[in-house]
Amino acid sequence: MMSKPEDPFNHNDLRCPACGSRLHRLKNELLCDKKTCRLTFPIVDGIPVMIDERRSVFQQRDYLERKDTFFKNTARPTLGKKVFHLLPKLSCNISAAANYQKLAGRLLRQHPHPKVLILGGSIIGEGIKVLLRFPDLRLIETDVSFGPRTAVIVDAHQIPFPDGYFDAVIVQAVLEHVADAPACVAEIWRVLKSRALVYAETPFMQPIHGWPYDFTRYTPIGHRRLFRQFDELASGIVNGPGVALAEIIKNFLMAFFQSGIMQKIATLFVHLTAFGLKYFDYYLAGRRDSALAASGYYFMGQKRRTSVTDKEILNEYRIRQGYFLKP
Repeated sequence: MMSKPEDPFNHNDLRCPACGSRLHRLKNELLCDKKTCRLTFPIVDGIPVMIDERRSVFQQRDYLERKDTFFKNTARPTLGKKVFHLLPKLSCNISAAANYQKLAGRLLRQHPHPKVLILGGSIIGEGIKVLLRFPDLRLIETDVSFGPRTAVIVDAHQIPFPDGYFDAVIVQAVLEHVADAPACVAEIWRVLKSRALVYAETPFMQPIHGWPYDFTRYTPIGHRRLFRQFDELASGIVNGPGVALAEIIKNFLMAFFQSGIMQKIATLFVHLTAFGLKYFDYYLAGRRDSALAASGYYFMGQKRRTSVTDKEILNEYRIRQGYFLKP
């Protein structure tokens, strides 16, 4: 497991997530300088916990007490979990590595040392190892959980950085887990520089996961509308119908049983018999109708000043789907 990287930013660059004011460093906490705010944020094992308890579902005391939040970091892996990790996976991300390569190329052509915010980055996500090959990328990895890569505890509804701070933001497999995805995307837009980049991966046909922090899903056009304050550079599927079908089969069989043991047996059976479905997605990825039942989508965009209208988005997708568009 890779260790947490050295801090690629100065803690002085952090801002109060509640009011956006500068922070004053005390011994083991950060204090908001604004007299009408004066919120404090603890520093736990060198990691600032930038949670505004009034607007977040998370509480500072959980981090002070090293409790599990989204991920169960404190629990020791059981024998069953160790066996499960040895099973063939039902899912494979067919797009992330290539997309991150393109993202890195764009960034390094524009900036000598681009700053990249990763939301949900306590562990290395699918394909993100590609970015670690570029030492000039300044990755700031944040999450609502402690983890081997966490540099700052951040709730995406209130990103504790100044306006126009980042050259890119990555939000992979996160937006389904936030209570207000549009508010989070608005925050992403705020902390990006002019013409800066966003890369997102969000599920469509996936079972509930990360319970209870699982709030929403997006169709392709819904995903595009979510990022309507960005020009689209690229979009497509990350997991196709093959992955979606395998996950549905697993949850279909599990629904027949109340016993945890029987559900584990059903899971074992599906992983050993249905894992091959994911490989069909490499063939289906380039076919238009694969998006109709895909497991998840990606979007790469560039910040713009005004929003794309709903009419423009609908027209764009009608043309993309081959429908006759009347003038």
